[in-house]
Amino acid sequence: MTTAAEIVFDGVTKRYEGRDGAAIADLSLTIPAGTFCVLVGPSGGGKTTALKLVNKLIPFDEGDIRIDGRSIKELPAVELRRGIGYVIQQAGLFPHMTIGENIATVPRLLGWSKQRIGERTVELLDLVGLEQSDAKRYPTQLSGGQRQRVGLARALAADPPILLMDEPFGALDPITRARLQEEVRRLQREVVKTVIFVTHDIDEAITMGDRIAILREGGVLAQYDTPDAILAHPADEFVAQFIGEDRALRRLALRRLKDIELDPVPAERPTVEAAGSTTVRNAVSLLIESGADRLVVVGDKGVDLGVLTLAHAAGLLR
Repeated sequence: MTTAAEIVFDGVTKRYEGRDGAAIADLSLTIPAGTFCVLVGPSGGGKTTALKLVNKLIPFDEGDIRIDGRSIKELPAVELRRGIGYVIQQAGLFPHMTIGENIATVPRLLGWSKQRIGERTVELLDLVGLEQSDAKRYPTQLSGGQRQRVGLARALAADPPILLMDEPFGALDPITRARLQEEVRRLQREVVKTVIFVTHDIDEAITMGDRIAILREGGVLAQYDTPDAILAHPADEFVAQFIGEDRALRRLALRRLKDIELDPVPAERPTVEAAGSTTVRNAVSLLIESGADRLVVVGDKGVDLGVLTLAHAAGLLR
C-alpha cells in the first residue's frame, strides 16, 4: 500500500489577470502525512484555488508547494497527478462507461493487467459500500450518494498517497451527506491518505478534519489548527464570527461518550441511556430533553460503561 505524503505550502501566492488583489496570498502551512486537512471559509477565500494548485490544474505565481520535500515545479503534471486522487462535486463520472470502467480509468492508463484491475475494482466497491453487481451498471442508474461513492473509489483506484476532495457532498441531501461523511472518515482510518477537503460548511469541517485551515477573503490564512483548538481559541473576531456563537456545543460534538472518563454507575441506576458512540453534544441534548441530570453510557455488548452528568459535560470544556 502506498504511504501518505506530507504537503507543504510555502508562501504561495496566486493572482488572476484582471482581478484586484490575490486569490491566494502568501499561504504557508504544513499538512503532515496522513492528515485529513479541511480548507474552509467564505466565498472568495480561495479554497478551491488552493486545492487545484496542488495537482497543477492552476499554476501559482510565487512561493512553492512541496510533496514529501519535492517541489511540484520539478514534477511533470502527468506524473504528479498519478499520485493524487481527485473527487469533485457530483462525482464527475463518465456517463458512457460502466461503474467498473469508471473505477478502472487510472489503473488502465497505468497499464495494469485485466486481472489486477478486476480484483482492485471488487476491493474498492466493497470498501466504499457498494455491491459487486454495481460494476456493470451505469452512473445514471445510481443515486447521487452512490455516484459519490464511485467517485471516491475511482480516486482511490491506483492507491495514491494524496486525495483532493472539492466540496464532494455539497449537492447531496443531509442524510446522505452525513452517511458519506462517516464513510469517508472510516476510509481515512483504514487506508491512511493525506486528504485536502474543501467545504464552505464549518460544521462539516469540524466533523471531518484532523486540522482545519480557515481562509478569509483574498486567500489569507486566518487560522490553522485542530478543530478543538480553533473552537476553544479563535484567532480573531473574523474566526469567532465564522465558526458561530455555539462554539461550546460544537466542541462537545468532537468527543464520543466511549472516549471520555465516566463516573461509576451508582446502585440506583439512571433510567436514561445512550450508546458509547453517541457524541457528548447529543448526550447533553438527550439529558435536557428528558429533564434528567445524568445518563448511563452503554457499550457495544450492552455493558454499562459509566455515567455522564451535565456537570461532567460542562467540565470537559474547561
